Amino acid sequence: MQHFKKRVDREGREYLSVSISGADLLHNPLLNKGTAFPANERSQLGLVGLLPPHVSTTEEQINRVYENYSSRQDNMEKYVYLRSLQDRNETLFYAVLRRYAEEMTPIIYTPTVGEAVRRGSHIYRLSRGLYVSPENVEMIGTMAANLDSEQIKVIVVTDNQGILGIGDMGVGGMGIPIGKLSLYTMGAGIAPWWCLPICLDVGTDNEALLDDPLYLGAKSRRLEGRNYDLFIDKFVNQITRLYPGALLQWEDFSKQNAYTNLDRYRDKILSFNDDIQGTGAVVLAGIIVAMRITEERLVDQKFLIYGAGAGGVGVARQIKNALMEEGLDEAQALCRILTVDRRGVVTKDRPNIECYKLEFAAESGACAGWDVKDNARITLLETVENWGATVLLGTSGQPGSFTRQVVEAMARNNPSPLIFPLSNPTSKAEAKPADILEWSDGRAIVATGSPFDDVEVDGKKIRIGQGNNVFIFPGVGLGALASGTGKITDEMFTAAARRLADMAPHDCATNMALYPKVSQLGKVTEQVALAVYNTAIRQGLATAHNEGDDPLTRIQSLIWKPEYIPYAQSVEDGGPK
Repeated sequence: MQHFKKRVDREGREYLSVSISGADLLHNPLLNKGTAFPANERSQLGLVGLLPPHVSTTEEQINRVYENYSSRQDNMEKYVYLRSLQDRNETLFYAVLRRYAEEMTPIIYTPTVGEAVRRGSHIYRLSRGLYVSPENVEMIGTMAANLDSEQIKVIVVTDNQGILGIGDMGVGGMGIPIGKLSLYTMGAGIAPWWCLPICLDVGTDNEALLDDPLYLGAKSRRLEGRNYDLFIDKFVNQITRLYPGALLQWEDFSKQNAYTNLDRYRDKILSFNDDIQGTGAVVLAGIIVAMRITEERLVDQKFLIYGAGAGGVGVARQIKNALMEEGLDEAQALCRILTVDRRGVVTKDRPNIECYKLEFAAESGACAGWDVKDNARITLLETVENWGATVLLGTSGQPGSFTRQVVEAMARNNPSPLIFPLSNPTSKAEAKPADILEWSDGRAIVATGSPFDDVEVDGKKIRIGQGNNVFIFPGVGLGALASGTGKITDEMFTAAARRLADMAPHDCATNMALYPKVSQLGKVTEQVALAVYNTAIRQGLATAHNEGDDPLTRIQSLIWKPEYIPYAQSVEDGGPK
């Protein structure tokens, strides 16, 4: 039930009309101001004596939070502290995040969130969002009526099977939608009351969780096949009925399910898969910047993707789209992309090949004449050496797989090889940037998926750019909502990638940083949203756009800022005007 409405007074000033007071108000994270409630609101809303007498400024509150945050001994303690702050005062939480974006983004999301998900049932404190199971999926409407907000515009949902690079984490995976929506609000200004995290508890095949007496999810094997498909169909039907026009982001679904859900429902509900499309766009942006630095052409590269899961194939799709925009036909573009997984080079004649891998599987005989030990299992090193890859992208979740031999072979293929160990969290990265730079004699251009420290090479500081999806998905969501599009297309992600590339640091050719700093996220997100909005116009999908509208003005009108505004008790509840 929603306890507030935004109104405008006679002087044109915004305020919130709230229908709760006293302790209930202090315990509502969307409305609580804590010690910042002014004297008149304390009197009007039943807060006299419930708070210390000093009325804090927002600046004082931020300083107090940061002092407490800094006293925490490790990242998990900091994660728990920030999540607890979010659960009691969302406005202050986001004010703090904006102030310390560079420092805190790795805490509220990757890499720290990976450990938080692993320990989800053991660090659980307060519920957020909805837990949907086969038993209650047809009751979502009843369940949603008990939420704090009725104005849901952005939903992030996971079935917990493909969490980051760590796999099936059961209901602990709820930490991912919560974290992603925090980034939506921090980066795109999506108001907290517009956000809904959802965990689909369809069981787990993780033996450690099934044996854990503190595990909070259903202790049953994971739903599969036809029963799983029917469950997802019921879920989507309920969401489209309850929240027509809301954006649904599929998050951390595993491999085939990721593609099946994306393709099956992309025309039925405004939706996208960040692991597939967001990852593809952010990686493409980094490649485009690297091409500008080296003064090379995209169409002259050979792209080797190590890891043919959802992320890897998503990267391949975006590269293919970009190559075709550069003038290649589809067959020519496909010839420049090769995927490798744990079984070797992915080829069309592989027995029992997964359907989603077929699009980028090499033709039978494509590796004929290569110098390899086993034609049925061609290794990453053999592929780099025989095919002559110039760009190596890691989405495998296999730490250490970019060995010294692999990096040295890449450096023989290209004077400035692109080597991106993109797997998350940090512990899953295919190689450490410092090692890649050492093994390539400082010639490699490196970007990662998780944050890494700067590296010094011959007295020169190299900033390791983080190909973080946060530079893409909040802007895509904001642009979609602002434009009123009913569908998010692949072209929107390609446009987002090219706009992100335009936002590269002005000194990227010197320090080799391919991506902006997270502290620039707000500016980046506005521009990505604008690229998506303009693409929606070109494709005839921008239903909210009228002739004469300024897209950027409309985008900015949707951006919420973490600032306290005045409250008044709701007249409907008998309170004063």
